[in-house]
Amino acid sequence: MQKVVLKLDMHDNLSCKKTALKLVSSVPGLDSISVDMKEQKLTVIGDMDPMAVVKKLRKNFYTELVSVGPAKEPEKPKSVADFVNTMQAYNYSYGYNPPYYYVEQNPNGCVIC
Repeated sequence: MQKVVLKLDMHDNLSCKKTALKLVSSVPGLDSISVDMKEQKLTVIGDMDPMAVVKKLRKNFYTELVSVGPAKEPEKPKSVADFVNTMQAYNYSYGYNPPYYYVEQNPNGCVIC
């Protein structure tokens, strides 16, 4: 997985954005595409050739390659205790109380061994 950030020269908001997304979406191996119109940057994440993305966009836009690097993956808890603590903090902060179940012990119940 790699993250490619490109700077495009886009003049018109909607039509340029639509054209850029259409051109880039034809490259195989993409996971996500995002456009920041304020900074005129296009971010592409996936297993693809960065030069194939640039080649597609240079047909219609002035394109600068800003950065190419590994995409950051979400951090995974290192142990089960960290995961449980994270979930308890999440549940506590949003007021979620997990259901508690009462199991009645019946000494005369049927047990299959």
